[in-house]
Amino acid sequence: MQRQEYVHRLIESYRKTPGTTGNAHRQDRRFAEQLYEQQIPLTVAENALLLASARRLFRPDDAPPLDAIRSLHYFRAVIDEVVKSMTSEEYFLYLRRKLAEIPKNEIER
Repeated sequence: MQRQEYVHRLIESYRKTPGTTGNAHRQDRRFAEQLYEQQIPLTVAENALLLASARRLFRPDDAPPLDAIRSLHYFRAVIDEVVKSMTSEEYFLYLRRKLAEIPKNEIER
């Protein structure tokens, strides 16, 4: 995959990730380019977005609300975690199914 496609796809995934503002800025694109240069597979980066989003969504109901994520950099530590982990792709498929079950209005709260 070429750099431009990688950056475009990662930015689109970020913009659609629950809990983000839905906006991407120049520094987000630069960070996506750095991930490409570091040869972080797109699936790893997307799985990190998914994992962080699930962790934010599956919190106790009485937990204080979280601010919206305003930068792709927010996910750096989770990307590093996914790179180092041996988590199976089946787990990420499970998370995708769980997130798909949540009503859209609950995701946006």
